[in-house]
Amino acid sequence: MEIPDELNKSVQFLKYVGPQRAKAFETVGLKTIYDLLFFFPSRYLDRSSVLSSSKVIKYLIDGYEGEVTIIGKVVETELIQRAKKQVFKVTMKDSAGFFECVWFQGIKFFKDRFKENQLYALSAKPAITRYGHLQFVHPDFDFIDDSENLEFRNTGKIISFYRIPKDVRSANLGDLSLRKIMEQAVAENADKIPETLPDSIIKSYSLLGINHSVLNLHFPENKTLLESAQRRFKFEEFFFQQVLIAGRKLNRSKKINGSSKIIKTSIVKNFLDSLPFQLTESQLSVLSDIRKDMENDSPMNRLIQGDVGSGKTIVALIAMLICVDNGFQAVLMAPTEILADQHFKNICKLLYEFNIKVSLLLGSQNMREKKSALGKIKSGSAQIIIGTHALIQESVSFSKLGLVVIDEQHRFGVFQRKTLTEKGISPDVIVMSATPIPRTLTMTIYGDLDVSVIDQMPLNRLPVKTIVRKEDKLPDIYKFISEKTSEGYQSFIVYPLVEESEKSDLKDAETYFGKLKNEVFPDLRVGLIHGKLSWQEKEQVMIDFASKKYDILVSTVVIEVGIDIPDANIIVINDAYRFGLSQLHQLRGRVGRSGKQAYCILISKQNITNNNFDYNFEYLSKSEIEKHKSLIRLNAMVSYNDGFKLAEIDLKLRGPGDIFGLQQSGLPDLKYGNIITDTEELNLAREAAFNIVAEDNTLTKDENKIIKSIIKEKYSNKIQFAKIG
Repeated sequence: MEIPDELNKSVQFLKYVGPQRAKAFETVGLKTIYDLLFFFPSRYLDRSSVLSSSKVIKYLIDGYEGEVTIIGKVVETELIQRAKKQVFKVTMKDSAGFFECVWFQGIKFFKDRFKENQLYALSAKPAITRYGHLQFVHPDFDFIDDSENLEFRNTGKIISFYRIPKDVRSANLGDLSLRKIMEQAVAENADKIPETLPDSIIKSYSLLGINHSVLNLHFPENKTLLESAQRRFKFEEFFFQQVLIAGRKLNRSKKINGSSKIIKTSIVKNFLDSLPFQLTESQLSVLSDIRKDMENDSPMNRLIQGDVGSGKTIVALIAMLICVDNGFQAVLMAPTEILADQHFKNICKLLYEFNIKVSLLLGSQNMREKKSALGKIKSGSAQIIIGTHALIQESVSFSKLGLVVIDEQHRFGVFQRKTLTEKGISPDVIVMSATPIPRTLTMTIYGDLDVSVIDQMPLNRLPVKTIVRKEDKLPDIYKFISEKTSEGYQSFIVYPLVEESEKSDLKDAETYFGKLKNEVFPDLRVGLIHGKLSWQEKEQVMIDFASKKYDILVSTVVIEVGIDIPDANIIVINDAYRFGLSQLHQLRGRVGRSGKQAYCILISKQNITNNNFDYNFEYLSKSEIEKHKSLIRLNAMVSYNDGFKLAEIDLKLRGPGDIFGLQQSGLPDLKYGNIITDTEELNLAREAAFNIVAEDNTLTKDENKIIKSIIKEKYSNKIQFAKIG
């Protein structure tokens, strides 16, 4: 895409800018006029949504608890000394009366921002003080010029506000002056911006053109046009992301050197007959998907999703057996040595009656063990290989790698997964996630994979009973653990830290291990495991726990992934409010692996008063969600055992980037779109992208050349994952 010379000029040539302000703009990456045109407002003030002070009071009397927007002029500022604390108070008025704003923190900053007779738009949750005054605590605010306010009030237009970085403000650039600069820049240059989407896409999906979109994002004519402009940029962002995904998927499916693998012998049937349990219908359905994929000449790329304990590994093992049955090697990569070792031992036990050679490769093995494993892998005598990151080292060479299984795959970066698969000639790939992923996230990060979901638990499993208790209930909980131990129960007691920290008041495993062992449970056998132990030490502790040498295991989150102890049916999680929701669910998954009733007890310092907290986030403001995050998490754990429901709540609480991060998927970050709230735009953009790549995979048609140009220009570091054209 070629940007016109006029837009590539320095911002200093704009009216009201000049060299000094241009330097300030440059510090935040705004060098050219084109850059500035895409520096969009962070929020807007729609005059139709502004309330008068009297209207706000009426809303409060009627029981309204949300945020409101109000415009007022500063009457007086006052610094009040209360005991050892200062309070900054601003008295303001509008046409209906007086109200006040107060700040308890950051007073020095706020004190310099408010001057008498200046006009401000304020947004916050209102309250009535005991003296009957309308009050806003720490409101969001924006300065508005009087003439601007009059103009916008009369025209009904929407006022834009920009998030002005500190370096820009230092060049005497405030809200009003920046709006004047932007008004001039947009008026003179918005119509020169070249289009970035094909006309066919714009027409088919009723999108606003780029010129009108930029114009209405800066200075919306009305609310409808603002929403249309926002929709256009969300769609465009999703579209290019999905083009990369479609290209990646097509590139994989077009590889002609994949290999068909059919069930040749009775090995799979004999293996299924040897299992002491029956597979669930959900597992059998996923196996059917895998079998069809493996019979195809194109390499399989399938994501298996399933909740903790749903039986993903046994499904992956059957796929490995099909692979071995066809003369290929299969590899399983796990994120930790203790989990890889557990997989190795479990698989060896399950395949004891079968003549299949299983090898283990770990980074911490001694030279003799490592050399032996590498030799077997290279010669092909190792048919199934289990390991960690050690598998992607240059020294690892496979004889005939036909299947790659990646466990807990979100813990591996995209390069690590790519490196392992390239050790074979277009091997089949299965990635497994024990952290359920909402569909919208699957469509972005894993959109190039076929997805299978194991949504049933083994038949004999009872849902884990989850309760929240304050710390003063610990003596009762310890008594409960003692009673259950006599019934054959084993228990985990989890702490957030390994050892005591001067910087934190969180509990630590080492300190409490001594207290629990010597004072609380002197008649029971108490063990300790944490992340500072070597994997061999951790393994020995887990072996001892599994063989019932310990009744209680004091632990950190090192037990979060994959450890399976059937008699461990109680887990106590201390300082539970400090853990993430997915982490709490993973920890809970360590218990309830047998037919016994299991218990998860969440210990919190907070007073949990509402176990029916409203999960409908549409009615909660960002500040309310932030304030109640820990309450929402704990109550979600009590209310739901379903990992997919918890994943949806977690996605809303933390956002997609904080769960897995788009970066490790090799995809561009999202600036405009939100996969939680913008699912309609995501679905439409995905449809458009996949249709175009299917019809013109090299993007050489005239109307599609713009797509190829922008991908090369903006997403060049991502192309290696898509390999379009």
